[in-house]
Amino acid sequence: MHNNLEDLTKHPVFHYFVEISNIPRGSGNEKEISDYLVRFAHERNLEVIQDQALNVIIKKAATPGYENVPTVIIQGHMDMVCEKNKGNAHDFEKDPLQLRIIGDMLYATDTTLGADNGVAVAYALALLDSQDIPHPSLEVLITTEEETTMRGAHEINPVHIDGKILVNIDSEEDRKLLVSSAGGVIVTQTLPISWEQAPKQVVTCCISISGLYGGHSGIDIDKGRGNANKLLGRVLYDLSSELPYSIQKISGGLKVNAIPREAEAIIQLPSNAIKKLTEKIKNWNSILKHEFRVSDSNVCIEIEQIDTTSAKVFSKATMDKAIAALMVIPNGVQSMSRALEGLVESSTNLGVVTTSATEIKFESESRSSIKSLKYAMVHQARIIAEILGGELSTDSDYPEWPYRPESPIRKLFEEAYKEKYGTDIEIITVHAGIECGILLEKIPDLDAISIGPDMYCVHTPNEHLSISSTTENWEYFLYVLKKTKNFNWQRERVNVIS
Repeated sequence: MHNNLEDLTKHPVFHYFVEISNIPRGSGNEKEISDYLVRFAHERNLEVIQDQALNVIIKKAATPGYENVPTVIIQGHMDMVCEKNKGNAHDFEKDPLQLRIIGDMLYATDTTLGADNGVAVAYALALLDSQDIPHPSLEVLITTEEETTMRGAHEINPVHIDGKILVNIDSEEDRKLLVSSAGGVIVTQTLPISWEQAPKQVVTCCISISGLYGGHSGIDIDKGRGNANKLLGRVLYDLSSELPYSIQKISGGLKVNAIPREAEAIIQLPSNAIKKLTEKIKNWNSILKHEFRVSDSNVCIEIEQIDTTSAKVFSKATMDKAIAALMVIPNGVQSMSRALEGLVESSTNLGVVTTSATEIKFESESRSSIKSLKYAMVHQARIIAEILGGELSTDSDYPEWPYRPESPIRKLFEEAYKEKYGTDIEIITVHAGIECGILLEKIPDLDAISIGPDMYCVHTPNEHLSISSTTENWEYFLYVLKKTKNFNWQRERVNVIS
């Protein structure tokens, strides 16, 4: 058991994990971490390529005896989701993460930890820095903007990659081998705002929803957790039938790939309606606490009177359309796999709602392991936007990673696990975006698997990483690399081709 960070950093993986935790690396802000990786390679006389998307490729020659083993690509992403608890002053643009240990778990303090995907970077650096770990020739590929647009993977030039075997380290469950993933697309429905003069002699209030658990919009979408944006829509719809109020602003969520934990509406209403509003919000507190007593027991809805009053509010037509959008935009599981029991096949998450001077944006991430179903959700979103008088745009469209029936690298990992632990490793698929699908399109004969240690509550300020699982998973990974020397790659390749 590691009781402090100094003790923990004696392990090579955690040495580098703590080091990169001092470098800001939110999606779109990767220049500093990318340059750090380049310097790391130069200091060790390793071949390194940094492209225009700030992706970094570092190559290391095989250790003696492994020169004839096929090159292995070690891949992950350098960016992290930047979420923090309300009221936290942490600045993800410049502040280092404040790490802390509780038992076997490593946390940041009131922010995301960045184990997704700092673990991959730490594994890669520990391996590249080693002098005594046997391994074949390595190509370490660390990409950018995976958590938002997957731009880094999309912009990889395959001429820089020689290997055909990929070990992705972006999985979040130890003792499991990830072999396929869903594709996804970000869908933005934009509603133009028609403003009107605010009524005279009104009170301005903020209605806020908080205390939700949140989570990853793919992996956690089937857990029935509350979506703050959707709940806000229900509340506003209910209030509109009994209270004469106007909307000044609506907003909710921070990242499209995170289930939104908080949302709020700034409204204006006559002072004589405050009592009724208070009663309604109290009732809604009871309703939500009952509905989410299992998944989100800390859910809370509050009202606060505020001094700032805008001279403009949404017109009645805009207000009705905004509430309708919050109500009817799909959210949650859309279909379950008929082939694999318990696997979410398609889902969508209304992750971010923002109000500007001219429009309201509703941003969702839609995922599916079947391409046609992904685009069916996009078409549905387009129809909703058009009915409400808005527009739809898409971004960050990435492909699914299909299961490969015959996979030499999967067989090697299975055999190694059986030898090391005396039991079979569990083969899984995941309802989340993994860069393997994009890389497979660029390198069609790529053979890929994904591994990683146990991490929990990713994309939330409660994200934490199992220390023991990380060290155990690392040892398993090194065991596999050692076994590459005696694995009959030619036989397995022939079997795949036949």
